[in-house]
Amino acid sequence: MKKAKVLFISQEITPFLEETQVAQIARHLPQGIQEKGKEIRTFMPRFGVINERRNQLHEVIRLSGMNLIIDDSDHPLIIKVASIQSARMQVYFIDNEEYFQRKNVFRDSKKKFHKDNEDRMVFFCRGVLETVKKLGWAPDVIHCHGWMTSLIPFFVKTGYKDDPMFKNSRIVYSAYYQDMEENFSPNLTKKLKLDGVNAEDLKLFKDPSMVNVQMAAMKLSDGIVKGCDGKHATLDNYLKKANKPFLQFQPFDEDGGFVNACSDFYDELLEQEPVLAD
Repeated sequence: MKKAKVLFISQEITPFLEETQVAQIARHLPQGIQEKGKEIRTFMPRFGVINERRNQLHEVIRLSGMNLIIDDSDHPLIIKVASIQSARMQVYFIDNEEYFQRKNVFRDSKKKFHKDNEDRMVFFCRGVLETVKKLGWAPDVIHCHGWMTSLIPFFVKTGYKDDPMFKNSRIVYSAYYQDMEENFSPNLTKKLKLDGVNAEDLKLFKDPSMVNVQMAAMKLSDGIVKGCDGKHATLDNYLKKANKPFLQFQPFDEDGGFVNACSDFYDELLEQEPVLAD
Protein backbone atom coordinates (compact mmCIF):
# COMPACT_ATOMS: atom_id res chain seq x y z
CA MET A 1 0.00 0.00 0.00
CA LYS A 2 1.48 3.36 -1.07
CA LYS A 3 2.18 6.09 1.44
CA ALA A 4 -0.55 8.74 1.64
CA LYS A 5 0.73 12.17 0.61
CA VAL A 6 -0.34 15.10 2.79
CA LEU A 7 0.20 18.71 1.72
CA PHE A 8 0.22 21.19 4.61
CA ILE A 9 -0.42 24.84 3.76
CA SER A 10 -0.23 27.37 6.58
CA GLN A 11 -0.08 31.12 6.94
CA GLU A 12 2.27 30.75 9.92
CA ILE A 13 4.84 28.19 11.06
CA THR A 14 7.18 28.44 14.03
CA PRO A 15 10.20 28.93 14.32
CA PHE A 16 9.96 31.20 11.25
CA LEU A 17 7.24 33.33 12.85
CA GLU A 18 6.23 33.81 16.47
CA GLU A 19 4.58 30.85 18.14
CA THR A 20 0.88 31.48 17.64
CA GLN A 21 -1.65 28.66 17.88
CA VAL A 22 -1.63 28.27 14.08
CA ALA A 23 2.17 28.41 13.90
CA GLN A 24 2.60 25.75 16.60
CA ILE A 25 0.16 23.30 15.03
CA ALA A 26 1.55 23.87 11.54
CA ARG A 27 5.05 23.13 12.87
CA HIS A 28 4.33 19.96 14.87
CA LEU A 29 1.43 18.32 13.03
CA PRO A 30 3.38 17.71 9.78
CA GLN A 31 6.25 16.19 11.76
CA GLY A 32 3.87 13.89 13.61
CA ILE A 33 2.09 12.85 10.42
CA GLN A 34 5.44 12.13 8.76
CA GLU A 35 6.50 10.02 11.73
CA LYS A 36 3.28 8.02 11.31
CA GLY A 37 4.44 6.96 7.86
CA LYS A 38 2.78 9.48 5.56
CA GLU A 39 4.69 11.59 3.05
CA ILE A 40 4.47 15.37 3.54
CA ARG A 41 5.18 18.73 1.92
CA THR A 42 4.73 22.02 3.80
CA PHE A 43 4.23 25.58 2.51
CA MET A 44 3.97 29.07 4.02
CA PRO A 45 4.42 32.70 2.84
CA ARG A 46 7.92 34.20 3.01
CA PHE A 47 7.03 37.25 5.11
CA GLY A 48 9.65 40.00 5.37
CA VAL A 49 10.03 39.52 9.12
CA ILE A 50 11.58 36.10 8.53
CA ASN A 51 15.36 36.25 8.83
CA GLU A 52 16.71 34.40 5.80
CA ARG A 53 20.27 34.07 7.07
CA ARG A 54 19.33 32.81 10.53
CA ASN A 55 16.81 30.34 9.13
CA GLN A 56 19.03 29.40 6.16
CA LEU A 57 16.46 30.03 3.45
CA HIS A 58 17.63 29.66 -0.11
CA GLU A 59 15.92 30.04 -3.46
CA VAL A 60 14.92 26.94 -5.41
CA ILE A 61 15.82 28.11 -8.93
CA ARG A 62 14.15 25.19 -10.73
CA LEU A 63 10.79 26.03 -9.10
CA SER A 64 11.02 29.83 -9.36
CA GLY A 65 10.66 31.96 -12.45
CA MET A 66 6.99 31.82 -13.37
CA ASN A 67 4.61 34.78 -13.22
CA LEU A 68 1.07 34.71 -11.84
CA ILE A 69 -1.50 37.05 -13.36
CA ILE A 70 -3.75 38.61 -10.72
CA ASP A 71 -6.19 41.36 -11.64
CA ASP A 72 -4.52 41.69 -15.08
CA SER A 73 -1.04 42.26 -13.60
CA ASP A 74 1.99 39.96 -13.69
CA HIS A 75 3.60 39.03 -10.38
CA PRO A 76 6.86 37.03 -10.25
CA LEU A 77 6.75 33.86 -8.13
CA ILE A 78 9.87 33.05 -6.13
CA ILE A 79 10.20 29.76 -4.22
CA LYS A 80 12.53 29.37 -1.26
CA VAL A 81 13.13 26.48 1.08
CA ALA A 82 14.50 25.87 4.57
CA SER A 83 14.88 22.81 6.77
CA ILE A 84 13.76 22.19 10.33
CA GLN A 85 16.56 19.78 11.19
CA SER A 86 15.08 18.45 14.43
CA ALA A 87 11.88 17.48 12.57
CA ARG A 88 13.59 16.21 9.42
CA MET A 89 11.23 18.28 7.33
CA GLN A 90 11.53 21.01 4.72
CA VAL A 91 9.35 24.09 4.45
CA TYR A 92 8.72 25.76 1.09
CA PHE A 93 8.18 29.54 1.05
CA ILE A 94 6.10 31.48 -1.45
CA ASP A 95 7.81 34.83 -2.07
CA ASN A 96 7.19 38.00 -4.06
CA GLU A 97 8.86 41.34 -3.44
CA GLU A 98 5.68 43.43 -3.77
CA TYR A 99 3.55 41.25 -1.48
CA PHE A 100 5.87 39.90 1.18
CA GLN A 101 8.98 42.08 1.55
CA ARG A 102 7.68 44.24 4.41
CA LYS A 103 8.55 44.13 8.09
CA ASN A 104 5.15 43.01 9.33
CA VAL A 105 2.77 40.16 8.61
CA PHE A 106 -0.96 40.94 8.25
CA ARG A 107 -1.13 44.45 9.74
CA ASP A 108 0.90 47.64 9.34
CA SER A 109 2.69 49.56 12.09
CA LYS A 110 -0.63 51.16 13.07
CA LYS A 111 -2.28 47.72 13.40
CA LYS A 112 -4.37 48.27 10.26
CA PHE A 113 -5.19 45.22 8.15
CA HIS A 114 -3.13 45.49 4.95
CA LYS A 115 -5.31 46.69 2.07
CA ASP A 116 -3.66 44.19 -0.28
CA ASN A 117 -4.13 41.16 1.99
CA GLU A 118 -6.66 39.75 -0.48
CA ASP A 119 -4.09 40.00 -3.30
CA ARG A 120 -1.48 38.36 -1.08
CA MET A 121 -3.97 35.59 -0.25
CA VAL A 122 -4.77 34.95 -3.93
CA PHE A 123 -1.07 34.98 -4.86
CA PHE A 124 -0.10 32.67 -2.01
CA CYS A 125 -2.81 30.09 -2.70
CA ARG A 126 -2.20 29.99 -6.44
CA GLY A 127 1.56 30.03 -5.89
CA VAL A 128 1.37 26.91 -3.73
CA LEU A 129 -0.74 25.03 -6.28
CA GLU A 130 1.51 25.99 -9.19
CA THR A 131 4.61 24.98 -7.24
CA VAL A 132 3.11 21.60 -6.32
CA LYS A 133 2.40 21.08 -10.03
CA LYS A 134 6.06 21.84 -10.82
CA LEU A 135 7.14 19.37 -8.15
CA GLY A 136 4.97 16.71 -9.82
CA TRP A 137 3.75 15.67 -6.37
CA ALA A 138 0.03 14.81 -6.29
CA PRO A 139 -1.32 15.17 -2.71
CA ASP A 140 -3.94 12.76 -1.42
CA VAL A 141 -4.87 15.22 1.33
CA ILE A 142 -4.44 19.01 1.45
CA HIS A 143 -4.69 20.44 4.97
CA CYS A 144 -5.11 24.24 5.11
CA HIS A 145 -4.39 26.32 8.22
CA GLY A 146 -5.62 29.89 8.65
CA TRP A 147 -7.59 32.39 6.58
CA MET A 148 -4.73 33.08 4.16
CA THR A 149 -5.18 29.51 2.88
CA SER A 150 -8.97 29.78 2.58
CA LEU A 151 -8.99 30.06 -1.23
CA ILE A 152 -7.25 26.70 -1.68
CA PRO A 153 -10.54 24.72 -1.49
CA PHE A 154 -12.11 27.07 -4.05
CA PHE A 155 -9.26 26.83 -6.56
CA VAL A 156 -8.86 23.05 -6.20
CA LYS A 157 -12.60 22.46 -6.69
CA THR A 158 -12.94 24.86 -9.66
CA GLY A 159 -9.98 26.08 -11.75
CA TYR A 160 -7.75 23.10 -10.85
CA LYS A 161 -10.43 20.41 -10.59
CA ASP A 162 -9.35 18.58 -13.76
CA ASP A 163 -5.63 18.86 -13.09
CA PRO A 164 -4.13 15.39 -12.52
CA MET A 165 -2.24 16.72 -9.50
CA PHE A 166 -5.40 17.66 -7.60
CA LYS A 167 -8.46 15.96 -9.04
CA ASN A 168 -8.38 13.20 -6.40
CA SER A 169 -7.22 15.37 -3.49
CA ARG A 170 -9.31 15.61 -0.30
CA ILE A 171 -9.23 19.02 1.34
CA VAL A 172 -9.23 19.66 5.09
CA TYR A 173 -9.75 23.20 6.33
CA SER A 174 -8.72 24.16 9.87
CA ALA A 175 -10.69 27.22 11.00
CA TYR A 176 -9.02 29.41 13.64
CA TYR A 177 -11.51 32.31 13.69
CA GLN A 178 -8.86 35.00 13.18
CA ASP A 179 -9.51 38.55 11.96
CA MET A 180 -13.21 37.76 11.63
CA GLU A 181 -14.19 41.44 11.75
CA GLU A 182 -12.25 42.24 8.56
CA ASN A 183 -13.63 42.59 5.02
CA PHE A 184 -12.04 42.15 1.62
CA SER A 185 -12.92 44.38 -1.35
CA PRO A 186 -15.77 43.90 -3.84
CA ASN A 187 -13.03 43.31 -6.44
CA LEU A 188 -12.10 39.97 -4.88
CA THR A 189 -14.19 38.02 -7.40
CA LYS A 190 -12.28 39.60 -10.31
CA LYS A 191 -9.01 38.37 -8.81
CA LEU A 192 -10.31 34.80 -8.57
CA LYS A 193 -10.99 34.42 -12.27
CA LEU A 194 -9.15 31.54 -13.92
CA ASP A 195 -9.87 29.11 -16.72
CA GLY A 196 -12.42 26.72 -15.27
CA VAL A 197 -13.89 29.29 -12.85
CA ASN A 198 -17.36 30.41 -13.90
CA ALA A 199 -19.78 33.11 -12.75
CA GLU A 200 -21.75 30.60 -10.70
CA ASP A 201 -18.60 29.62 -8.77
CA LEU A 202 -17.83 33.26 -7.99
CA LYS A 203 -21.21 33.78 -6.34
CA LEU A 204 -19.66 32.17 -3.25
CA PHE A 205 -17.76 35.44 -2.78
CA LYS A 206 -20.54 37.92 -3.54
CA ASP A 207 -20.15 38.96 0.10
CA PRO A 208 -16.35 39.45 0.44
CA SER A 209 -16.29 39.45 4.25
CA MET A 210 -13.77 37.35 6.16
CA VAL A 211 -16.68 35.39 7.63
CA ASN A 212 -18.05 34.52 4.20
CA VAL A 213 -14.63 33.70 2.72
CA GLN A 214 -14.04 31.20 5.54
CA MET A 215 -17.58 29.88 5.11
CA ALA A 216 -16.82 29.21 1.43
CA ALA A 217 -13.66 27.34 2.44
CA MET A 218 -15.69 25.12 4.78
CA LYS A 219 -18.38 24.45 2.17
CA LEU A 220 -15.83 23.36 -0.44
CA SER A 221 -13.69 21.27 1.89
CA ASP A 222 -14.09 17.52 2.30
CA GLY A 223 -13.51 17.76 6.04
CA ILE A 224 -13.28 20.52 8.65
CA VAL A 225 -11.16 20.82 11.77
CA LYS A 226 -12.06 23.42 14.38
CA GLY A 227 -8.62 24.76 15.12
CA CYS A 228 -9.51 26.92 18.12
CA ASP A 229 -11.78 26.89 21.15
CA GLY A 230 -13.29 30.30 20.29
CA LYS A 231 -16.88 30.89 19.22
CA HIS A 232 -18.46 32.49 16.19
CA ALA A 233 -22.23 32.25 15.80
CA THR A 234 -22.35 32.01 11.99
CA LEU A 235 -19.52 29.52 11.54
CA ASP A 236 -20.44 27.42 14.58
CA ASN A 237 -24.01 27.20 13.32
CA TYR A 238 -22.75 26.00 9.94
CA LEU A 239 -20.56 23.38 11.60
CA LYS A 240 -23.54 22.02 13.53
CA LYS A 241 -25.54 21.55 10.36
CA ALA A 242 -22.83 20.60 7.88
CA ASN A 243 -23.17 17.03 6.72
CA LYS A 244 -19.48 16.33 6.35
CA PRO A 245 -16.62 14.91 8.43
CA PHE A 246 -15.73 17.24 11.28
CA LEU A 247 -12.99 17.09 13.90
CA GLN A 248 -13.86 19.03 17.05
CA PHE A 249 -11.28 21.31 18.65
CA GLN A 250 -8.69 19.65 20.83
CA PRO A 251 -5.54 21.33 22.12
CA PHE A 252 -2.24 20.22 20.67
CA ASP A 253 -0.51 17.83 23.06
CA GLU A 254 2.93 16.26 23.27
CA ASP A 255 1.41 12.78 23.69
CA GLY A 256 0.28 12.65 20.07
CA GLY A 257 -3.48 12.61 20.58
CA PHE A 258 -4.10 15.40 18.08
CA VAL A 259 -1.70 13.88 15.54
CA ASN A 260 -3.43 10.51 15.81
CA ALA A 261 -6.86 12.12 15.46
CA CYS A 262 -5.78 13.99 12.31
CA SER A 263 -4.12 10.92 10.79
CA ASP A 264 -7.30 8.88 11.32
CA PHE A 265 -9.34 11.80 9.94
CA TYR A 266 -7.26 11.81 6.72
CA ASP A 267 -7.71 8.04 6.36
CA GLU A 268 -11.47 8.42 6.80
CA LEU A 269 -11.63 11.09 4.08
CA LEU A 270 -9.61 8.97 1.66
CA GLU A 271 -12.30 6.30 1.85
CA GLN A 272 -14.96 8.78 0.65
CA GLU A 273 -15.63 10.53 -2.64
CA PRO A 274 -14.31 14.11 -2.78
CA VAL A 275 -16.71 17.05 -2.40
CA LEU A 276 -17.68 18.72 -5.67
CA ALA A 277 -18.29 22.46 -6.07
CA ASP A 278 -22.06 23.10 -6.27
